[in-house]
Amino acid sequence: MSYISRRFSIVIVIAGLISMVACGGGSGGSEQVDQKSFLILNVTDAPVDDATEVVVEFTGVEIKPAAGDAISFDFNQPRQIDLLALQGDNSEPLLNGVEVDSGQYNWIRLKVNAQRNTLDSYITLNDGSTFSLFVPSGDQRGLQLNGGFLVPLGQSVSFTIDFDLRKSVINPPGQSNDYFLKPTLKLIDNTQISTIRGTVDASVINDAACNEGVAVYLFQGLDFTPDDEGSANSPFTSSLVSLDNGTYRFVVGFLPPGDYTLALTCDADLDDPESDDDITFIATQNISTLANQAYQVAFE
Repeated sequence: MSYISRRFSIVIVIAGLISMVACGGGSGGSEQVDQKSFLILNVTDAPVDDATEVVVEFTGVEIKPAAGDAISFDFNQPRQIDLLALQGDNSEPLLNGVEVDSGQYNWIRLKVNAQRNTLDSYITLNDGSTFSLFVPSGDQRGLQLNGGFLVPLGQSVSFTIDFDLRKSVINPPGQSNDYFLKPTLKLIDNTQISTIRGTVDASVINDAACNEGVAVYLFQGLDFTPDDEGSANSPFTSSLVSLDNGTYRFVVGFLPPGDYTLALTCDADLDDPESDDDITFIATQNISTLANQAYQVAFE
């Protein structure tokens, strides 16, 4: 059985723009304010260590106002996006400047083409083999996030939908022609996020005899005892460590403010998201983040 061990994230930005329209009337005059909100939808991802492509075909976006019917924004043509081309704090827009009403919304749904035995959505592994990426009930439900959000009148609000691939993409036994996409989604206020950029000294990796599967897991809370994806204490998110110009680096983007434990492992490629594995962590660090801040850390 083969498992994909990384996450991507899907970024929702609800931007409010204010347009002022003045209406004259007599010596006293009057002014009418036309306040509008607009929806911008971006997609982002973190690297996967055993695949070269993870392509999802999006056909539109649907949002559900609390007091009204669902609203669909369908694309003229489906868009295939390679999520592995979007890493760290990079993103790709799906919607740009679509006007929406202010108010409370109950859910967001990403419409996708991800059927069995098709290559509308697909994954390409490091050995060059390609498999379809199947979303159970995807043609009815798509990728749905049930967490609500508010669009204030005339204000800008933004959110990140964090889609954790490490927990979500599997290749079940007997399903050799399909990988399954079972989304684990989190809604994050995009105006309150921070970014962690880090390095790992080569001596740390050499001393641990790491060959592949080098990653940093992020756990909520200081001095947290780290565990694997299949455990009851699975990480909040994770990031692959890669060699860049002679330096081992990692990036964790779209992170809510809070207290975290960073844990370095060489066993990420062995981490089965559906079972409790014996994953070894070779170093840990504490970090506390604030909104709209960038942080540098180093494992030395």
